[in-house]
Amino acid sequence: MTFVLLAALCSVLVSILLKLAPRLRFDIGQAVAWNYVIAGGLTLLVLHPSTRSLRAPGMPWATLVALGVLLPTIFLVLGTSVRHAGIVRTDAAQRLSLLVPLLAAFTLFGEALAPIKLAGCALGLMSLACMLHRPGRGGAKAQAGWSGWLHPLLVFVGFGIIDVLFKRVAAAGIPLGTALTIAFALALLVAFAIQFARRSRFTLRSALAGVALGLCNFGNILFYLRAHRALPGQPSLVFASMNLGVVVLGALVGVLVFREALGRLATFGVLLALAAIGLLTLA
Repeated sequence: MTFVLLAALCSVLVSILLKLAPRLRFDIGQAVAWNYVIAGGLTLLVLHPSTRSLRAPGMPWATLVALGVLLPTIFLVLGTSVRHAGIVRTDAAQRLSLLVPLLAAFTLFGEALAPIKLAGCALGLMSLACMLHRPGRGGAKAQAGWSGWLHPLLVFVGFGIIDVLFKRVAAAGIPLGTALTIAFALALLVAFAIQFARRSRFTLRSALAGVALGLCNFGNILFYLRAHRALPGQPSLVFASMNLGVVVLGALVGVLVFREALGRLATFGVLLALAAIGLLTLA
């Protein structure tokens, strides 16, 4: 379980770095761009992706291009969500994004509605509603409330779509290392294109933050894969421990370190999220 804990820790460290961006004075967009240089390079060095599948006739290039565009875009949204809605809500919304492919399977692909899956989806949606509720009327409060629910919702939908796209790539028989390398390379191009369009002035501080982000981003993937390798007969245990661990660690860091005020309803939403992940793992 050490690998699971390290994977969850790396995931939460990404949120912490994004939360600290104003204090550390680095540009999130630039950091995201450099992050893909590091993550892509480490994928090549550590996972040794095969290039054979690149010449396969059924290569899902459209799906990979969609991933290349969506990955850096949602990473930027993740940074905005952490800043406005906090680590607790953002990490929980990211982990609950596993509902998106499940709901797509039920509504678009005619998968049978198992009672336990249905209960898990219902709890997950209730959890999301509780955590996104931000009361406020008029002026700055209304704007803060709007930002507080919209960005976690975009994180939820965006990471869910990314999960669906990776599943489509896997279904085409593309090895994970190869898919990650291509997706990171395309994401790198998109992220730097965004920065050039913004006419950003690149700084060493933002580049160093990008290195840290890239290490955490890749560490999350590597330790999660190692956890599955260490527990080959218990994939549901790894899946549940990873998702529950991120939600719990994110809640502890958000409340204890950054003093994020949740309120009773949002706290209840976090508890519902844990229950939903548990049910979906059992399913």
